[in-house]
Amino acid sequence: MKRILNFLVIWLNWRTLLAASWRAGVAIADWRTHLRKRMGKPIIDVVFITNMRDGVDRKKYLGLWHPASGHFNGPRYWLGNVSGRTRALDIVPEELMSIPGRDRARGYFLNAVVWSQKRGAKVILLAAGLKRILGRNTGQILRERFPGITFTIGDNGTAFNLIQEIFRALEKANLKSESSRIGVLGPSGFLGRVAVNFLRARGYEVIGLGTDSARLVQTEEDFRIETCMSFSEMGKVDAVIACTHHEDSRLSLEAIAFIRKTGKKLLVIDVAEPYNLTEEVFRACQGRVIRLDAGNAYSPRLEYVLGAISYRMFRLTKGVVFGCFAEAMAIASALNTRSEVKKIDWFTVSQVNMGIITGIFKEVRFSVPSPRCFGEPVESFDLTFASEQVQEASPRRDIRSVQSEVPVHA
Repeated sequence: MKRILNFLVIWLNWRTLLAASWRAGVAIADWRTHLRKRMGKPIIDVVFITNMRDGVDRKKYLGLWHPASGHFNGPRYWLGNVSGRTRALDIVPEELMSIPGRDRARGYFLNAVVWSQKRGAKVILLAAGLKRILGRNTGQILRERFPGITFTIGDNGTAFNLIQEIFRALEKANLKSESSRIGVLGPSGFLGRVAVNFLRARGYEVIGLGTDSARLVQTEEDFRIETCMSFSEMGKVDAVIACTHHEDSRLSLEAIAFIRKTGKKLLVIDVAEPYNLTEEVFRACQGRVIRLDAGNAYSPRLEYVLGAISYRMFRLTKGVVFGCFAEAMAIASALNTRSEVKKIDWFTVSQVNMGIITGIFKEVRFSVPSPRCFGEPVESFDLTFASEQVQEASPRRDIRSVQSEVPVHA
C-alpha cells in the first residue's frame, strides 16, 4: 500500500506529469530518429552527459520522479545529419560536493556511457561538474574502457567562444585597456586563466578574486596581477568576467555595491554554469548592471526537437547551445572527414586543439550568439548610470609591467 501511495504522489504531481509529457512529446516528434531505427542505423551520434544545474532544473525536468537508472533524456538536437542527445544525471552541483553524492554520480555516469554506447554514440561530452568524475585520469580511463568512443570535456570550444565574447563586449562598452580595470572571478580555474591571459595580453589592469590562497599566489606569479579573496578587497572595476559559481565568489547586491563605480553600470560577462549572477539579483540591481550570457555558440543549422519549447526549457534561444555541447557536435560532424579528430586527447586544452575546433566550427557554421542576458537580447552597452553623479574617480592600484603575452597552463 505504501508503494502504491508513493507512486500516486509522484505521478499525480503536475510537475511530474508536465515533465513526462514533454519527454514523450520530444520522443514522438523526433521523426529522424524513427527513420534511423527503421533503417537499422545508430540512433545517436553524440551524447552530452551532464548533471542538472540546480533545483529549478530538477523540478522542471523530473518533478517528483527519480529515474531508477539515475539518468534520463533531456533535449534532443540535430546539426544537419548529426544527432545529439542530452543525457542528464539526477544530480545537482551541491550533491557533487559530498563523497556519497560524487560516488553516486560516478555510478550514474558510467551507466549513462553504456546507455549511449548501446545506441551508437561515437562522441560523448562530460559536461558541467562531471569533467573529472573518475579522477585526474578520467580521460585515459574512459579511452581504455570504451575505445570506440571519442570523449571530450568541451573546454576548447568554450574557451574560444568566451574570448570572442569578451573582445566584443569590451569593444561595444568602449572599455579601453589604458583606462579600464577588470575583475575576474575564479582566475585560477581553466576559463579564468583564459580570461586573464586574454586581458593581460591586451594591456588591461586585472584583479582576480578566488577562494584558494595558494592557487591565487600562483596566478599572481603567472600573470603579474593583483588578487583578493573578498569583494570588499577588490576595489572598483569597470567589468567582471565571472568564471565560477562558488558561493564565496558570487555577485550579490552587496558585492556589486563594493565594486561598481559611481555613475557607471557594471558590465558582467557570466560564463559560469550555473550562472554566477542569479536572475533574482540581476533584477534587483535595477539597471545598475549589464549582464551577458557567455560561453555559448550559435548555428543556423542547429535544431531542437520541439523547437522553442525545448530550448526555452534549457534557458537558451533558437540555434544556441552551450559552447561545450557545440564542441562535441563539431567533433561528431568531423569524424568521417578529419582522421586526426579521433586521435586527439580532447581533455587537453591547447592552442592546437582550439585551432582545430575553430576550423570545424567554421565548417558547421558555429559562431558567437548575439548578446543575450538570461536569453533576452541586450540592446545597449552604454555603461553610464545617469541617476548617479560621479563624485570622485575610482582608485587604481599600481601593478608591475608584464609581457604582452603570458601562456595559459592546461
